[in-house]
Amino acid sequence: MTTDFAVHPHPAPLSDAEREQILADPGFGDHFTDHMVSIDWTRDADGAGGAGGSWHEARIEPFGPIQMSPAAAVLHYAQEIFEGLKAYRHEDGSVWTFRPQANAARLNQSARRLALPELPEEMFLESLRLLVSTDQAWVPSGDGQALYLRPFMYASESFLGVRPSRQVAYKVIASPAGNYFGGELKPVSIWVSRDYARAGHGGTGAAKCGGNYAASLAPQLQAAAHGCDQVLFLDPTRDNAVEELGGMNVFFVFRDGRIVTPALTGTILEGVTRRSVIRLAQDRGLDVQERTITLDEWREGVASGEITEVFACGTAAVITPIGRLFDGEDVIESAGGSDVTLDIRRELLELQTGRGEDRHGWLYRLA
Repeated sequence: MTTDFAVHPHPAPLSDAEREQILADPGFGDHFTDHMVSIDWTRDADGAGGAGGSWHEARIEPFGPIQMSPAAAVLHYAQEIFEGLKAYRHEDGSVWTFRPQANAARLNQSARRLALPELPEEMFLESLRLLVSTDQAWVPSGDGQALYLRPFMYASESFLGVRPSRQVAYKVIASPAGNYFGGELKPVSIWVSRDYARAGHGGTGAAKCGGNYAASLAPQLQAAAHGCDQVLFLDPTRDNAVEELGGMNVFFVFRDGRIVTPALTGTILEGVTRRSVIRLAQDRGLDVQERTITLDEWREGVASGEITEVFACGTAAVITPIGRLFDGEDVIESAGGSDVTLDIRRELLELQTGRGEDRHGWLYRLA
């Protein structure tokens, strides 16, 4: 499948000086490039076309407000999904991203769960390539910096009624990004949520949709009120099995060389970084286990010295060591970042930024 994108240049893009000022200290998610991608989908009246509809009006256009009816389905029934990945500038000036085919597959997995149309992988990859090629001056070159890419899809039809939307919009925006938690890498503190759940069995936990993140905001505020950086969700139906943080997967490093991460049970998002960490750990000869691990095992493993490191991972934060876990008045002092955590983090970052060997063919050139 080939898709022709119309290009509508921004009539008044930011000046070089304005852009460079932003790139000097981009923060995370605070600034956006001059353009965005838009593609529309409409269900065919006769049911023909891919999954009963077709994608059309593919275009690069100025970044700006989205015109939307107050009755747009997404505003009332939350039928939307998104992805997140980064573009890195390599030393020769070229720009690459990391495993975008996995993001394309996960977007379509989320689409199936939210009754949205699937987007062909080729169209997904081309949307990233065209946006980054158009706005490649926005890709930072500083250490630890990248251009964060946010593809998303939402129900755009104007109607009030609980059914899948007959009109859908797909867009991609881009934001220069620094360190997710700000400043130099340091262990983060985590608050255990006992009052809230991120997702339930049979729900949308395995889909990357906004509702899951909205559900994490109240417990995140609770975590912040206790001086913590992030919140940890448990599954009380499985002896308080560890699930994930508000936006990151969790890994445990054991003294005997095992690495354990919670198994995907339908309530946990399968992170692309998670999958990559598993492969890199296996390359090192480590025994990686995807299984249930409870909060009690975490507590007892740290106390006995069996668990030597705990870390979280995700596209935005890459790999971040966990230092302290607060469960009410109880505090679990994890080792934070040590040999395994920091070594895998270094290898992953070197691979993504072109300073390490891409032996698995994970890099994809965008510009």
